[in-house]
Amino acid sequence: MKKIYLITVFFLGIISSQAQELKWHTNVKEAIAIGNKEKKPLLMFFTGSDWCGWCIRLQKEVLKTPEFEKWASENVILVELDYPRRTPQTPEIKQQNNELQQAFSIQGFPTICFANGTNKDGKVNFEGLGTTGYVAGGPAAWLEVANGILKKK
Repeated sequence: MKKIYLITVFFLGIISSQAQELKWHTNVKEAIAIGNKEKKPLLMFFTGSDWCGWCIRLQKEVLKTPEFEKWASENVILVELDYPRRTPQTPEIKQQNNELQQAFSIQGFPTICFANGTNKDGKVNFEGLGTTGYVAGGPAAWLEVANGILKKK
């Protein structure tokens, strides 16, 4: 009986670990704190999630693939900065996202910025590492660009 219990617990653990999705933060200050603790840069995804065709395509072809999930969990802290047309957002998130769009001079979507962040005395500062967007060729091509940006740091 004990063996059956242990085997059941083992397989449930495997299933639940495979079902876990990546954590996309929406609060940049929280993401900075985690990034500094884990010594990982931020991957900030500027997106129009419910209207931008290239953003949706990037999600489908790269950001929701097992290859990206493995890479991201090892290398970056994920931050989604969304500019939806139909999905409601809190005023705080809208303000934060608009300020970051201006700070990073984001002109179009999707844009992904890699940066290290600091939050001292309530003031957020960033050290930009590089930017990218949609890259044709699936996760391998996109990860090659991302790794090139992160190797420069």
